[in-house]
Amino acid sequence: MQFGFGIGPDTSWMRKELTDIGLDELTTPEEVDRVMKHNNSGTMLMAINSVCGCAAGNARPGLAIALEKAEQKPDSLVTVFAGQDKEATARAREYFSEYPPSSPAFAFFVDGEIKAMIPRHRIEGRTKEEVAQDLLMVFDAFIKQEEK
Repeated sequence: MQFGFGIGPDTSWMRKELTDIGLDELTTPEEVDRVMKHNNSGTMLMAINSVCGCAAGNARPGLAIALEKAEQKPDSLVTVFAGQDKEATARAREYFSEYPPSSPAFAFFVDGEIKAMIPRHRIEGRTKEEVAQDLLMVFDAFIKQEEK
């Protein structure tokens, strides 16, 4: 893990790992509300990022694999960073409060409604390929195939 002088771990690379594959980072409660209120049609995947090496170390690469392999991708891809952007993460969790807080995790929405959740216990101890398969299963279940 990388450490800066007196400021704790450097998480910029963990953020970049998701923004580089197309996720929009939400760092404030206002940004979360804006996205949740304006993305009430279509599909959206929210990745709850985490510094936890044992689970997040496969969550982020697993998502990259899933997006690379997916025939149908979510309309919107967003992320909040648990433990880093605490207020944004707390606000995001209000939109799926029926699920206990978990990070890393993935929340999948259709027309603004939570339809699937992949919590930490479905990520931890699994390979990035297994995480990708779970995400692909969610995509296949909830993203309508486009008319050809």
